[in-house]
Amino acid sequence: MSNRYVKILYLLIITFSVQSCMTTPPESPDNICKIFKEKKSWYKAAIQAEKRWKIPPYVLMSFVFQESSYRANAKPERDKLLGFIPWFRPSSAKGYSQALTKTWDDYMDETGNSRAKRNNFKDSTDFIGWYASKGYYQGFEKTDARSLYLAYHEGYGGFEKRTYRKKQWLIAVSDRVQARSSMYQQQYWGCAEDLKKKRFWIF
Repeated sequence: MSNRYVKILYLLIITFSVQSCMTTPPESPDNICKIFKEKKSWYKAAIQAEKRWKIPPYVLMSFVFQESSYRANAKPERDKLLGFIPWFRPSSAKGYSQALTKTWDDYMDETGNSRAKRNNFKDSTDFIGWYASKGYYQGFEKTDARSLYLAYHEGYGGFEKRTYRKKQWLIAVSDRVQARSSMYQQQYWGCAEDLKKKRFWIF
């Protein structure tokens, strides 16, 4: 094997390794400060989403955790045929944000981000911010993670009709999202200044 091919192979291995590290869930998912210090590009993405869509990082990250547990290629579990044969997935949800294909297409059309990928953290956080921002015009508070999540799951039309009232499991999930957002908020207040320092923007 020539030196040229050895170098190419080496570069491919390095690239794959770097990409694998970038898509690995954080080591401390219950601490937003540790997440952002470990995943510096995630911090930058969250701040950019906040500047563009006004969604606080702690609300945003509580959504990502609930939807995908920070897994880039998360998908709904397949239904079981006859109780044990893997069948179709219940929806087209995919990626960090678990965005449906149709809603993701709407996002790309409206924002012009035509190359957006659901397994890309930056694109996913921008998507969540974009969707959440639609609620601000309807009286939603940007820190109301519970209501924002219910609308995220049911759609704003569904939220207005209160379709979630018939889904006790969803109400329980939205309560968990709010609890995590509040936890992340307290943590974030303690490290926000440190995260703003220049060294956390170098990656």
